[in-house]
Amino acid sequence: MPDFSYTTIAADGHQASGSLTAGSREAAIAILREQGTRPIIVKEAKAKKVRLAFGKKVKIKDLVIFTRELSTMINAGVPLPRALDTLAGQTENKYFKQVISSVNHDIEGGLQLAEAMAKYPNVFSEVYINMVKAGETGGILDDIMKRLATQVEKDSSIRHKIHSAMAYPIVIMTITVVAFFGIMIFILPKIGKIIKDLGGASAELPVYSRFMLNLSAFMQKNFIFIAAAMILAAWLFRRYIRTDKGKYWWHHTLLRTPVLGKVIAKIAVARFARTFASLMASGVTVLEALEVTGKAVGNRVIQKELNDIAEAVKNGQPLGKQMMQASYFPPIVGQMITVGEETGKIDEILVKVADFYEEEVDSLIDSLASIIEPIMIVILGGMVGLIAASVMGPIAGLSKSIGG
Repeated sequence: MPDFSYTTIAADGHQASGSLTAGSREAAIAILREQGTRPIIVKEAKAKKVRLAFGKKVKIKDLVIFTRELSTMINAGVPLPRALDTLAGQTENKYFKQVISSVNHDIEGGLQLAEAMAKYPNVFSEVYINMVKAGETGGILDDIMKRLATQVEKDSSIRHKIHSAMAYPIVIMTITVVAFFGIMIFILPKIGKIIKDLGGASAELPVYSRFMLNLSAFMQKNFIFIAAAMILAAWLFRRYIRTDKGKYWWHHTLLRTPVLGKVIAKIAVARFARTFASLMASGVTVLEALEVTGKAVGNRVIQKELNDIAEAVKNGQPLGKQMMQASYFPPIVGQMITVGEETGKIDEILVKVADFYEEEVDSLIDSLASIIEPIMIVILGGMVGLIAASVMGPIAGLSKSIGG
């Protein structure tokens, strides 16, 4: 619906200006008259847009602070527009300040908070928006915002631990690749020339030495084409996994990867349990909660499995039983949900499940880091050792022949 700016005169002669959202100009005038004011000017306002500049985003920390403070202010009885206006003034992130101000503008125009936030999916996730919507419907927005802040913090903590665990292997792999190309392109050709000069044209080099020298010559001659091919392959791969089919294949591949697949599956279980518990506690129906949670777990394969479960529940099957038959969810999750269905405390039970699996994720990430580090060192050592052997072997042979 379009926005309209207006100027009105109240019964006491006081003049006021503002904006509202309505289906048409006539509808906007009718709303103003119902409020006991006389419209003087009512015209359609240009849409107030927030443009996301390249590289700008809202940090998780900023979102958590905003969520907690908004919860506190709503609980204290502060009107929502005033609370948002205050938070916009306190926010240091310029883009987030624009977003909050725009959301406040839409609310003053008559939109619900969830509807206004839904315009900025790059800031507020679908889970976030659905929980806010449930809080507005049930009149428990302050409690929902507290739950949201906790959930955002938990997700952020898991992401941070994964990034920390993968930082060392990525650095080692980068150094390995750069060192390999550097040695093969700049150092090995010079050493190869020295070996050939010492041994003469009739010198017979070992097979592995000839292979490494030929590979070095090929890489030196075609470096630009090799680099372009690698960049193109990386670009095509990234583009493919952004498609629905490619993303599904990539997520399926990750789930089948040793050790890493276990970590991803347990993260998905923990995220499912916490999100589903929050939605159920907010009064969201089981089917809606399954749909929203499926999109929040971060894996298309598990999302499809949850969609299949939702379809079975829609046809009258118990949720707990379906979860026990799921491929990527441990049987204990289905058993706990069954207990929750029987006792009516499904949200409380799933929060405990989430806590348990988040601890499991922590220990798995620690073990993943301890496994990857020696593997990367072995790979680096193997590559350097192969290059060294291809160089030192011929040199040692030439030394013996010269000495003899």
